[in-house]
Amino acid sequence: MSKTKDTFSLQFDTTWQYDAAPESASHIRLQKGYDLFIDNKFVPPADGKYFNTVNPSTGKKIAEIARASQADVDLAVQSARKALGPWQALSGASRGKYLFRIARLIQEREREFSVIESMDGGKPIRESKTIDVPLASAHFFYYAGWADKLEYAFPGRNPKPVGVAAQIIPWNFPLLMAAWKIAPALATGNTVVLKPAETTPLTALKLAEIIRDAGLPAGVVNILTGAGDTGAMMVEHPDIDKIAFTGSTEVGKLIQKRLAGTHKKLTLELGGKGANIILEDAAIDQAVEGIINGIYFNQGHVCCAGSRLLVQESVADLVIRKLKDRMETLIVGDPLDKNTDIGAINSAAQLKSIKKYLKKGLAEGTELYQSSCELPSGSGYWCRPSLFTNVAQSNTIVQEEIFGPVLTLQTFRTLEEALEKANNTFYGLSAGVWTDKGSKIFKMTSGLKAGIVWANTYNRFDPTSPFGGYKESGIGREGGLHGLASYIKFEDR
Repeated sequence: MSKTKDTFSLQFDTTWQYDAAPESASHIRLQKGYDLFIDNKFVPPADGKYFNTVNPSTGKKIAEIARASQADVDLAVQSARKALGPWQALSGASRGKYLFRIARLIQEREREFSVIESMDGGKPIRESKTIDVPLASAHFFYYAGWADKLEYAFPGRNPKPVGVAAQIIPWNFPLLMAAWKIAPALATGNTVVLKPAETTPLTALKLAEIIRDAGLPAGVVNILTGAGDTGAMMVEHPDIDKIAFTGSTEVGKLIQKRLAGTHKKLTLELGGKGANIILEDAAIDQAVEGIINGIYFNQGHVCCAGSRLLVQESVADLVIRKLKDRMETLIVGDPLDKNTDIGAINSAAQLKSIKKYLKKGLAEGTELYQSSCELPSGSGYWCRPSLFTNVAQSNTIVQEEIFGPVLTLQTFRTLEEALEKANNTFYGLSAGVWTDKGSKIFKMTSGLKAGIVWANTYNRFDPTSPFGGYKESGIGREGGLHGLASYIKFEDR
């Protein structure tokens, strides 16, 4: 596929091309329309309204999805409230068995979930198969193990479930975010009303089928589809005890204001503008691959994407050259093709936002490099991998979250300067450090104001590890033991 240019870089040879390797979609089971999942049944919306979910790689409708109204939200919350007492009365071991069953059923239908996730969200099938779906089942497995051990997780604290949890998830990791939130809530004895993003509802609705098939008691998990107004109804509902939201910082601030003075618990996982820092003694090839993985393989559709690259001045030219060479090898194309590195942008609105930032960056005097790859013809939402150089800390593209395959590159001379630039942001979700020296790792990780910091890797997740941010990147933690604490209240003995 490529030939050696010199000892440091690879030049893409355009005379070689991959043959198409599409993943078959013939095995998946999709309906033409989906209703709301309430009390373990699919029920039509009270006002009969539906909307379309669209394949972002083709622009074509996949299915019609029910739009929940206030009456539907009331019904779902009522169902969850009714199920709360019997669910709490079950032993932790019994609740754990249900979670184990859900985890195994996700594994059994892993191929179907992967294809639907890529069709509905636009992400490459490689990512859906190797990250999203396996991690979703892993979260259910992990929290199933905690369900009968809460007294050991919080010794002497007498942990009790919060109650009915309203959970609102984004479009970038639909199935994983659902598992991320549902599993700890159920393990701790809560019941759930979940709303997936308007543009990616399908895997959450397929998860509803699994929940029903697993025999989970009616009302323990309810799934409502709709737009932002549906989420607002859930947030403001008086019979909700806990809000868990993952999404934009702007919406997170609104939720926080609306809950001020109420009894409701709150966790927010919001935006990010993660700094990925390459020191001069780093393994450059490894670091460049980590950068590619952190920002391009997921189309930049990750709140913890390393969208700000900080490179020590002495190796900046080398890193830029290697990065551009590697960008030229990336394939933008059909999300269901196993060769695809960068799939479709999730929606027309998101692509419009990305293009706005590209224009803004150029208008502010930066230099833009985009790969020369061909974009798929016809309908669909596509963006070439993009790299901004000659950027300043004050540039809009450095300060604001773009949520696309767009990377900014700055240089620094000292570790102190790198820390100052990395922390000079409203966000504090994630960061990465690339260096050969353990002492530098400790210095940088202790100085970075971010909820999660990777060293010599990036975007690695595990159900046992807590995840969350500082500053405008959120409140609270999800995952690990910390994820349990978000769904319990303590009655100290």
